[in-house]
Amino acid sequence: MGSLYEKIMRPVLFRLDPEHAHELAVHSMALLGRFAPVCRMMEALARVSPASFRPVEAFGVRFPNAVGLAAGFDKNARAWPAAAALGFGHVELGTVTAAAQPGNPRPRVFRYPGQEALINRLGFNNEGSEAVAARLAGHPPPGKRRIPLGVNLGKSRVAEIDRAPDDYLASFALLADYADYVVLNVSSPNTPGLRQLQDESRLRELLSAVVGANKGRASSPGRTRVPILLKIAPDLGFAQIDAVLAVVADHGLDGLVATNTMLARPGVFARVAEEGGLSGAPLRRRSTEVVKYVARATGGRLPIIGVGGITDIESAAEKLDAGASLVQVYTGMVYRGPFFAAELARALADRQRR
Repeated sequence: MGSLYEKIMRPVLFRLDPEHAHELAVHSMALLGRFAPVCRMMEALARVSPASFRPVEAFGVRFPNAVGLAAGFDKNARAWPAAAALGFGHVELGTVTAAAQPGNPRPRVFRYPGQEALINRLGFNNEGSEAVAARLAGHPPPGKRRIPLGVNLGKSRVAEIDRAPDDYLASFALLADYADYVVLNVSSPNTPGLRQLQDESRLRELLSAVVGANKGRASSPGRTRVPILLKIAPDLGFAQIDAVLAVVADHGLDGLVATNTMLARPGVFARVAEEGGLSGAPLRRRSTEVVKYVARATGGRLPIIGVGGITDIESAAEKLDAGASLVQVYTGMVYRGPFFAAELARALADRQRR
């Protein structure tokens, strides 16, 4: 299926503006999700046999396979009901902000086929947490879905950096009931000031607020604590990562997502003038370095979702070997097609069995 996509479908899609192609993909996946019998049949074909692959247990959640759809694809919770049919073992929605916002001016997504890369400066374009919560309310709750659902939260552009904790809390209050896990995104390069939240003092303030709200859930009837993860940037130095890990440990976070897109411009990208986050194959090496460093620094005790530069089985296995419990793809799917997750999950299962 991958070669068919690369030879026939991808050339057609790549004639479209990248964002228009993305919108078409989301619409198509949302349409597929309306036909539950078709999805169940496709899921059965894509599913990795439990006899050949042990489901992944991470931060108290059970995943049918190790491959997830990264945040950024389904920002508004429209496409995810069809994800299991394409072979995904989980989906991370978002990034969702408290306030609906259009994002940065277009054009804001750029393809680099020769390098299997993208640069985006979307700026958290989404319909807002209230609209996303209303959409999720019409679906089965956590524990009763085909696959787990994460929700990635970010800061609204209109929220001043000093008000960031309140902004995240507004989204958390609306969306935590629908999430199998929540990710606090403090690492996108496309919202002014956002990465300041990775600084120790600001991060402590943010985590204290959200972790406190999460503990309060446990005392509310019918509610339970939801796992909370932090998504970090690949551009952090190891000393900065150490500082982040200290704050994460102090607040008892459940895991880390490593990594977001990067501002660095390796190789041929040194001559590329477009601003935004670089993703795809050029991110592979650095994101794996960060995964490996975090795994070693925490003695393997902190679950890690490895993201960045996964374009084939080798790059996926590399993240797991470095210490990740799960992996996520997005740019790799742009270049490899809609069944990339199923191919990866089967290959990883075969590798585990061997």
